[in-house]
Amino acid sequence: MELRQVIAPETTALVLQECQNGVVGELSALPALAEAAKEGLIPNVAALAATARSAGVRVIHCTAQHRADGWGGNRNARLFRAMPKMPVQLHVGTPAVKVVPEIGVADADIVLPRHHGLSPFEGTELDSMLRNEGIRSIVAVGVSVNVAIINLTFDAVNAGYVVVIPRDAVAGTPPDYVDAVFEHTLSIVATITTANDVVNAWSG
Repeated sequence: MELRQVIAPETTALVLQECQNGVVGELSALPALAEAAKEGLIPNVAALAATARSAGVRVIHCTAQHRADGWGGNRNARLFRAMPKMPVQLHVGTPAVKVVPEIGVADADIVLPRHHGLSPFEGTELDSMLRNEGIRSIVAVGVSVNVAIINLTFDAVNAGYVVVIPRDAVAGTPPDYVDAVFEHTLSIVATITTANDVVNAWSG
């Protein structure tokens, strides 16, 4: 099946994972990840979002945020225990949790913040909202390939969605690990493509 059919606008959503100031933007507490995102992810995701909006594809921003007192957040992994020590906190209502300005949030976009966990599917409204609108395919972009993109992909596939990942619209560290994850894991459960191919499919 051609990519144009797989990601037909009426049955596809563009899901952005943590494209936030405090993650990949100017306020990032993760400089290596932010640097990796700056080189390609941010401009490519911005182009995808703009094209999606024009084509009638719903743009969904899945963001992470936490209460200032940490109540309700995970503490059951090293990653979670390290987060309160970082110089920038993803506290509710702060600039760090906002979507980077290069991508922005349009009036028709959906913003779905989560307060816990590693996946935009777990404990959020994402799956129900997609099903209510007849969405069958997800174009997944954002960060990170190390953790959240893998979670998003597996959760979506397990829930019956087709997942398409533009390789140049996601990021992780280090580069050789990201390459290995795509070669040995993501490529066997998702369709791997480029941002330009998706833009062309939605522009045709």
